[in-house]
Amino acid sequence: MPSTYTANGGIEKIATGEQSGTWGDTTNTNFDILDRITNGVGTINLSASGSAHTLTTADGALSDGMYKVLVLSGATEACTITVAPNTAQKIYFVDNNSGFNCTFTQGTGADVTISNGETGIIYCNGGGDAGAVIAIAEDLSNLLVSTNNLSDVASATTARTNLGVAVGSDVLAYDANLQAFVNAFTLPTSDGTSGQVLSTDGSGTLSFSTASSVSKGFVVGMSIVFGA
Repeated sequence: MPSTYTANGGIEKIATGEQSGTWGDTTNTNFDILDRITNGVGTINLSASGSAHTLTTADGALSDGMYKVLVLSGATEACTITVAPNTAQKIYFVDNNSGFNCTFTQGTGADVTISNGETGIIYCNGGGDAGAVIAIAEDLSNLLVSTNNLSDVASATTARTNLGVAVGSDVLAYDANLQAFVNAFTLPTSDGTSGQVLSTDGSGTLSFSTASSVSKGFVVGMSIVFGA
């Protein structure tokens, strides 16, 4: 019985009793394929592809369709990238630095275009002739959007409004004088009693204390003099 291969990764499954003396080479290739599928970052140079490129997962051999992360480069025009075979289920993290928009397709189903300079996460459903490519996120910078009450990372004002911290309605604006006052003094943590005044120890610590009669008289006198 000959070897068979996994449907999505092209990993060779050695048949019982096969490849005596050579199974180690096959196993090592399988490990390399697994490494590429799980963590591989591959540059897909489109300089010789023109408007079309096939991203292939080959059975039992390393191929560019096995990379987890695809870094697109060198395109000479907008390019359609066909994921093959069309029965393979795939998930890709795409970083399009090619210079042109690139469209991923697998069959007659939906396609996904990753614009030049953008990143995205896509998956291929492996639906055969009707295979489709679906975007999990076409532009990762838009993962935080106002529709789910998170922020628009490109606008601080919108971000504050979406997060419910708009200056003037939800929070007070920063005041340098107030901040300097708070930094200069240690404020009491509880209220005083009726008639007490806020006094300082001369070292920056404020506390509530009962005003002396001299102080009270001075305050009254000053009120009379200045008409307060």
